[in-house]
Amino acid sequence: MKYRKTILIGKEEKNLKTTDLKYKSYVQILKEELIPAMGCTEPIAIAYASAKAREILENLPDKVVVDASANIIKNVKSVVVPNTDCLKGIEAATAAGIVAGNAEKKLECIAEVTEEQKRCIKEYMNKNLINVNLADNQFIFYIQVTAYYKDSYVIVRITNYHTNIVYIEKDKETIFSKESESLKEDLTDKKLLNVQDIVDFANTVDIDDIRQIIGKQIEYNTKISDEGLNNNYGANIGRVLLTSYGDDVKIRAKARAAAGSDARMGGCELPVVIVSGSGNQGMTASLPVIEYAKELKVSEEKLYRALVLSNLVTIHQKTGIGRLSAYCGAVCAGCGSGAAIAYLYGGGYKEICHTIVNALAIVSGIICDGAKASCAAKIAAAVDAGILGYHMYKSGQQFRDGDGIVTKGVEATITNVGHLAKDGMKQTDKEIISIMIGKNKIKKNI
Repeated sequence: MKYRKTILIGKEEKNLKTTDLKYKSYVQILKEELIPAMGCTEPIAIAYASAKAREILENLPDKVVVDASANIIKNVKSVVVPNTDCLKGIEAATAAGIVAGNAEKKLECIAEVTEEQKRCIKEYMNKNLINVNLADNQFIFYIQVTAYYKDSYVIVRITNYHTNIVYIEKDKETIFSKESESLKEDLTDKKLLNVQDIVDFANTVDIDDIRQIIGKQIEYNTKISDEGLNNNYGANIGRVLLTSYGDDVKIRAKARAAAGSDARMGGCELPVVIVSGSGNQGMTASLPVIEYAKELKVSEEKLYRALVLSNLVTIHQKTGIGRLSAYCGAVCAGCGSGAAIAYLYGGGYKEICHTIVNALAIVSGIICDGAKASCAAKIAAAVDAGILGYHMYKSGQQFRDGDGIVTKGVEATITNVGHLAKDGMKQTDKEIISIMIGKNKIKKNI
């Protein structure tokens, strides 16, 4: 391993592996995964595709057809689309993108919507010009928007992740295509992630390399958490936690993350910095860590390193699961924040590993049944498991090899959870979607 320079962390001098390909890849993963988004990312992806279709069509469509995978339908069905005056669903997301979307801003494409545009979104949606179909293909993440105006049409297709446009067609002419690569994410390979290297990276990363990314995560996610605590959104899980259980740091950490989700699922018009394609995961991986950093009065540098750790541990777990599944992604982020809290207390690789394994053993059964108000409560449970996982090990307690899905070694246990979520829960996912959108609509397609 080559070393470029050293940095001082506290009183310890650490080697910084900045010439290493893995180091550069880890920085790039953070840049790719920690990006701003406004509103739940699945409806915003639909709005983005719709805005792109309208842009290329150059006219307000007189008909729009949206073909979406079952998991997209599941995640969009019950969540409020921001800047629409509390409208929900695929039709609302499509109408928002068509009427007011700016495709150049991608996941912030409906961040700037006037009151007049909000009125026009509702009018456009009420004209019943938007038809939604369940896509019949192999993709878990799939959105295709076809916009028509008179004799002209435009197709915009997204696969695998929220901004990955793989195909654009206008009037039988292919404008853009990377269909041959559509089964790939076209992002930095995350299979190189492992907990040992994540801890080493968190300890040695040059803060200037991640300052802007992490700084924006702190700023954006704190603001939306404040909004959730101070106003009425969803089921107000964050406020219920504080009023019912007090303001111990363990409660505040859960309440902070839950309140951000309260606001976001309730249509708050503030952006968040997402992780693994999810704003809820982005908030769960960051807000509890920020709260503990305040309580422990650690330096800004220590907080930044802890957040690097939390985000990468979250991303590492999600790599084996996939963007969308029946497994609640907040569990991964709760484990990430638990690992970072262990780090803030001075824990090293050993403490972090046991925190992750303990937390996974506790909450790996939480299902994803779409984006909605109850996500905030699931987030609180996931964060609680992360905190408990750390305090268990600190008290000399742990779950061991052979305890259910727990296998000796943190990487083996993470692999087990990946298999459980991606493969084992496929039928669970079908049943969840069946319950949510009706058996007759999906039995022929999934």
